[in-house]
Amino acid sequence: MGRNNVSPVQLGSKTIQPGSRPYLIAEIGVNHEGCIDQAIELVRLAREAGADAAKFQSYKAEKLAARTSPAYWDLGEEPTPSQFDLFKKYDVFEKRDYEHLARYAREIGIDFVSTPFDLDAVRFLAPICPFFKVASADITNVPLLRAVGECRKPVVLSTGASNPEEIEFAIRILEEAGAMEVIVMHCILQYPCDYKSAHLAMIGDLGRLFPGRLIGYSDHTKPTPDMLPLITAWLTGAVVLEKHFTHDKSLPGNDHYHSMDSSDCRRFREQCDRVQMLLGQSKKEALADEEPARLHARRSIVAARQINSGEVLAGTDLLALRGANGIPANDWDSVLGRTAVRTISKDSPLMWADLS
Repeated sequence: MGRNNVSPVQLGSKTIQPGSRPYLIAEIGVNHEGCIDQAIELVRLAREAGADAAKFQSYKAEKLAARTSPAYWDLGEEPTPSQFDLFKKYDVFEKRDYEHLARYAREIGIDFVSTPFDLDAVRFLAPICPFFKVASADITNVPLLRAVGECRKPVVLSTGASNPEEIEFAIRILEEAGAMEVIVMHCILQYPCDYKSAHLAMIGDLGRLFPGRLIGYSDHTKPTPDMLPLITAWLTGAVVLEKHFTHDKSLPGNDHYHSMDSSDCRRFREQCDRVQMLLGQSKKEALADEEPARLHARRSIVAARQINSGEVLAGTDLLALRGANGIPANDWDSVLGRTAVRTISKDSPLMWADLS
């Protein structure tokens, strides 16, 4: 999990570094469906379930998609065939609504974030978001990248449907404009994403391609009780994790069908705690808990037969047995060729006082 050459990054209230407990973004998006009370409730649920950030999406359909833009999601799950028509359903929140959500998030102790999809959104989100998230589809959007970079905040950059050259391009635009740090997020731009399409091994490749940067993962698989994709992504090196979040996974359309709910989020956090316990410390050394085993399971040298005083010891005279608590077996070569100074009965552990 660790990458020693990567500097920590401050995301909201948390400092993130390789090997740390994953920073979990509950991507509410527009699962509030235009209801501010529902949005508030989702922030509360995300906080209680253990998420570090509650994230929304800030856009107006007219600034996001052409009216003829075709869908790129599973129409069996979300039947709206036009991007414009889908986005238009849920673009009702204004600047004051996001400010209200940010205040509430701050009051209950969860970071507020929202992905901007146009320059106006960048401007009104800058004072209330501790960092920016850039969506995969905007990795080539120079004006938006430049505006985000000019806010001089950390940036979480999703890389779905991109190649390394496009990622390098986006990072360069962001940093030349002033972005403080850029975290690179593995993402598959498929809704929902099948397990066979998740390709979590790409997390390691992103770490190789972008040394010195933290790596994350934005997940679009349907959640299962084991939350395996998020756990696997973390163990593969992703320290920022993003997952869509809802209060009801059975709701039709939008992002509900591939979102986690409060129970999923809690199980994931519990899994993280168990995994961290299993991982323990990274420095290899004998532990205090192992001292009884070192004392009683390690082998000592014993007499294979009665050894009389004055005899010179050979390998055939000796055995290495557990729990004898005599000369340790790693001193075997030092014992060979020594002379017994007293009679040593069969099966007795050898002591240094027995030998010349």
